Amino acid sequence: MLRSLVILAFLTAALSSCSLLPHKAKDKDKAFARVNDKYLYRDDLVNVVPAGTATNDSLEMTAAYINNWVRQELLLKQAEDNLDETNRDFTDQIEQYRNSLIIYAYESELVKQKLDTVVPQSEIEEYYQKNQSNFYLRENIVLASYVIISKNSPVAAKAKTLLLSNRDADKEKLQTLCQENNLNFLINDGTWISFADLSRKIPLTVDDQEEFLRKNKYFEVKDSTTMYYVAISDYKSKESISPLNFETENIRTILLNKRKAALLQRMEDDLISNAVKHKKYEIFKK
Repeated sequence: MLRSLVILAFLTAALSSCSLLPHKAKDKDKAFARVNDKYLYRDDLVNVVPAGTATNDSLEMTAAYINNWVRQELLLKQAEDNLDETNRDFTDQIEQYRNSLIIYAYESELVKQKLDTVVPQSEIEEYYQKNQSNFYLRENIVLASYVIISKNSPVAAKAKTLLLSNRDADKEKLQTLCQENNLNFLINDGTWISFADLSRKIPLTVDDQEEFLRKNKYFEVKDSTTMYYVAISDYKSKESISPLNFETENIRTILLNKRKAALLQRMEDDLISNAVKHKKYEIFKK
């Protein structure tokens, strides 16, 4: 802690007399830190603090960076002094990592420019129909509507009545009522949600979810100040086949990943074909 305070004091003085801009001369007298024969200068700190950061926060972030730099350099020196040459040579690994980064950056840019990300609903439906056995539910899901409202609200009874109605017009009225009274609500639009997600909104503890859902198409929960009105229009139990609209985004991701893999494979095949055609490489038989 004392060391950090000393660094902060040093930084306050140093930064008040100069800006953290790169400078041409590496003047050791202007270094912020030294570990053995390595120095940390102002230009090494240029990108440490985001623009617009308050002065006090800036100083603390810079001090933390300097402390971490010192710690890392000391550890690195200790490791280098105590490892033999074989264990200190990471040339091959560094080269492989660099190559991987370059190829990944190129492939990412290629995908960004060339990949068609529009997936028609018909393609999603076709994939779902052919692969239904891959879409088994891991949890219970529901089609639900709910309204969370104060016990003393003058519109509580009306909200409950509208929630219990099956008429589309009443659903619209319920949505308007909830919006006008700033209520927390969900109106079933055919989108499935997990029972676990519902339980995070409604203070409900259920031991046997399937039995509960089988017996309760409507239920109420209350606490000291709030009423929770919940209507369940349908449910599907875990290990049954998942409905299409619950898997739509998952399938879209699968199809896009397939397109991405196919695009990259075509690129590699074309690259090899072009290299063969123009004799850009040889494999020597020994």
